[in-house]
Amino acid sequence: MTAARTATTATATPKAPGAPSYAFADDVRSAPAATGTTGAVNLDPGATYRSSLESEGKAYYRLELDGTSNAYVAVTAVPRADAELSVGDGVSVAVQNADGASCSRDTATVGASKSPQPITAWGARELVPGRGLCRKAGTYYVIVERTAVRAGSGRGDGDRGVGPGAGGEGTAPVAAPWELELAPVSEPALRKAAATRGPEAWDSATPTPPVAEPVAVRGGAGFTDATAVRQGVWRDAILPGQTLFYEVPVDWGRQVSAAVDLGSADKDSGYVADALGMTLYNPVRAEVKGTAVGYGGTQKSTALPPLPPVGYANRYASTTSTKSLRFAGAYYLVVHLAAQVGDRFGEGSYGLTLRVTVGGRTQDGPGYAARSAPRGIFDVGAPDREPEAAGSAGTVDASSSGTPGGDPAMKAVAVGGIGAGSLLLTVLGVWTLTARRRAAAQMRASAQNPTA
Repeated sequence: MTAARTATTATATPKAPGAPSYAFADDVRSAPAATGTTGAVNLDPGATYRSSLESEGKAYYRLELDGTSNAYVAVTAVPRADAELSVGDGVSVAVQNADGASCSRDTATVGASKSPQPITAWGARELVPGRGLCRKAGTYYVIVERTAVRAGSGRGDGDRGVGPGAGGEGTAPVAAPWELELAPVSEPALRKAAATRGPEAWDSATPTPPVAEPVAVRGGAGFTDATAVRQGVWRDAILPGQTLFYEVPVDWGRQVSAAVDLGSADKDSGYVADALGMTLYNPVRAEVKGTAVGYGGTQKSTALPPLPPVGYANRYASTTSTKSLRFAGAYYLVVHLAAQVGDRFGEGSYGLTLRVTVGGRTQDGPGYAARSAPRGIFDVGAPDREPEAAGSAGTVDASSSGTPGGDPAMKAVAVGGIGAGSLLLTVLGVWTLTARRRAAAQMRASAQNPTA
C-alpha cells in the first residue's frame, strides 16, 4: 500500500502562476518519451516515472510482461497552472501489443470547468477471456497523447508557450509540454479460480453522510502525497486552481462513499460551472466515479453516487465504475476547485469539508498466488472499523488528540511496554530453565561420585 502522509492541521499555500501544481513521487525515475516504439523506455511495474508530453504527436513507453499477471499503467498529466484549456483538453492512454493490436484505451479531460488540473487516464493488459491477442508474454507499448476537441476546429489551443512563433501574427501558438507521472502496476494471478461474473445485486441505497465535528487535515498534492483519512468528517482549505488528494483504505467487501462541501464566499458576483469537482480513483489510479457542482458564491455540496462493494469479480461487470472497484487497497479522493472561482469571488482560501463513509462488511480476498508490484498495493494494512451507528460515524474521542484511532504516542508507549514485558518474561524463563539444568547436572555428578 502506498505510504500516505499523516493528517495535519490544514493550511493553504498559494502557488505561483505557471508553477507545477502536482507533487511527484519522492523516488520518481526519469523516463524520456520516445516518438515511436524504437527507443521506447521500459517501465518496471512498481516504480514511478516522470516524463513530459508535447502538444502534438505521441509519447511511447515499453512494458515487458509475463503471461500470468495483469498489468496496469496510470498516466497523470499536469498542465501548467496558467494554461488556457478547452472542455476537451486532456490525455489519452492506450496499450498495444507488439503487433499493434489494441489491449485498452482510456481518455480523461478537464471537462466543463476548463480549469488546469492533474488529469489521470490509464491503460491495461488484462488476462481475460476473449482477448487472446493480449494474453501472451512479450513486449507491449504504452502510447500517450493529448486530446483536444473544440467546436469548429477539432483541436484545442491548449496552454500557450513562449518562444519563436508563439502568438505572432500568421504563426501558430506553441503549446507548452505537460509533465507526466506514470505508475505501472502488476497484479498476480490467483491461487485458484474465482467467479467470472460481476455482482447482480447490492445495496444501492444512497448512504447518509456522517455528521460530526470535523477534524482538521491538509490534503496532499499528488497520489503519493495523499493524506490518509478514514470514515468521518474532515475539514480543509482549498485555493482556486488547487487540487487536493486524500487516501481512503477500502477492504474487500466494503463500500466507499464521499461528499464534499464548499463554504460560502465573501461576495456574490457570478457563477462558475463545475467549480468544485471530486473524483474517486482505485488503487491503480483508474477513475471509478466523479461528481461536480457549480458555484455562485453560496455554500455548495456534491456527493458521489452509490457504489457497489469492492470485489475481485467486479472486473467482469458491464459498467465502468463497477469494473474499477476490483481491488482492495488505497482509494483516492481527488478534489479540485476551479481557477475561475478566484476571478469571480476572490483569490483567498475557501473552506472545504469532506465526509467519508466506508460501509459493508469485510470479506476474504481472492488469494493471490504471488506478490504484486508495488508490494502490498492491494492490501489495506490494519483492519478498518466496521460502520458506526447513525449519527456517531466519524466521531473523534477527546482522548485521541484530534485524530481518529487515538494518540500515536500513547500507542507507542503501550506497545513498548508490552514488548518490554514480553522480553523480561522470556529472559526470566531462559534463566530459570538454565538454573534447573545446572542443578540437575550437579545432582547426577554427586550420585556418580559420592563422598565418604
